[in-house]
Amino acid sequence: MDMLINGKHISADDLAEVKNPYNGEVIDTVPVSHLNNVDLAIDAAVNAKDSIQEMSAFKISNKLYAVYEKLKDNKDELAELLTKEVGKPINESVVEVNRSIETLKLSAEEAKRIYGETVPLDGGINGKGFFAFTQRVPLGVVAAITPFNYPLNLSIHKIAPAIACKNTVIIKPPINAPLTVMKFAELVNEEFPDGVINTVTGYGSEVGDALVTSPKVDKISFTGSVATGLLIASRAGMKKVTLELGGNDPLVVLKDADIDRAVNGVMNGAYLNAGQVCMGVKRIIVDESISDEFTQKLVRETKKIKMGDPMDKNTVLGTLIDEDAARMVEETVNNAVKAGAKILTGGKRDGAFYEATVLDNVTPDMDVVVNETFGPVAPIIKVKSTDEAIKVANDTEYGLQAGVFTENFRDGLRCANEIEAGTVFVNKQSTFRTDNMPFGGFKNSGTGKEGVKYAVEEMTKEKLIGLNLR
Repeated sequence: MDMLINGKHISADDLAEVKNPYNGEVIDTVPVSHLNNVDLAIDAAVNAKDSIQEMSAFKISNKLYAVYEKLKDNKDELAELLTKEVGKPINESVVEVNRSIETLKLSAEEAKRIYGETVPLDGGINGKGFFAFTQRVPLGVVAAITPFNYPLNLSIHKIAPAIACKNTVIIKPPINAPLTVMKFAELVNEEFPDGVINTVTGYGSEVGDALVTSPKVDKISFTGSVATGLLIASRAGMKKVTLELGGNDPLVVLKDADIDRAVNGVMNGAYLNAGQVCMGVKRIIVDESISDEFTQKLVRETKKIKMGDPMDKNTVLGTLIDEDAARMVEETVNNAVKAGAKILTGGKRDGAFYEATVLDNVTPDMDVVVNETFGPVAPIIKVKSTDEAIKVANDTEYGLQAGVFTENFRDGLRCANEIEAGTVFVNKQSTFRTDNMPFGGFKNSGTGKEGVKYAVEEMTKEKLIGLNLR
């Protein structure tokens, strides 16, 4: 599949294979872009700024609605392609595509709701007689860099809000899962002037770095690893940056929790997309007074998980993105066992598959919970009190989302206030997200917010206009 630059399909001499992680089949090839193509994409986006900024909000909204209808028409094809290139179960791919449709609809609506406000300058010295107001104006060119785990939805969370507030976009999808994103860009290009949406495929060290350092790019929106995010922050200069980075999200189960609800939270949080979720449940912090019952129920439910062909609608656990990723999870779990952890179920790898795994006797200093384990692993840490649970939950460099299970209103509010995360849910796991909510973390989990309304704020700048009426 070719890149889309200025409305034209562009290839390259070097091609990368996109493989199905389930069976190794080559699905397609994409160009390995070099600096010449990046320059073409940047120039196309710069030249298209006038064409989109001359469009009314009404027209942009209608065109985004048209793309929304096309996305609905192609949802079955895109879900199947998503499963083939990522290895997630088809049911999860359908959910991702449906969420993408919703995100696009929200963006079409938000295009008509980009407001300013009046500012009472007479509240300051010498402000009497002035009338002032603010307006939000587009930044210009937005470069979006996205990962493999939710390639379509995370890309639309950047592309659609950027266009809604009259920016042009260059999207660099993941080289190992670019196809659904590239197909979506084609749908956008059918409705908008050439150059409003451009795709470049290649490696971050060359393509990504060129976008980050270009003075013609006004905004970087990146989702990916902490290491890459820190590098982007150091090289972006004065352009605006939104970084959605890693997570090491806790699920806290207090002594008065509804244990069945908490177990269900782990099932929906630790194993979703084979654990390859930045806001997935990565640490299960359980009061020791209920840990035996909780653990027994979690093991029983985990053993029921069907692992297999991602295209089978009965499959719950698909592959990781590739065999190397599965090996990394295997090594992390094996190191935890050497350090004293105990595998209660799972713990085996088969190619790019890794079994849903429950680990007991985990201590907060083990690498499996110190760093983000990107795989279907449920590590249990026992604590003696709410105080200790909060302390362990906060003992991490990350702060994306968190979940707390308790029937005690006071403890629930206390945890929500004291756990250091961008979002804390009470009686819900950290993987819960609606596409209109503010999404973004504290600490090394990133800077800025996504969620359509909040992404629009990040992709515009505020201008004050003042009139002297004296």
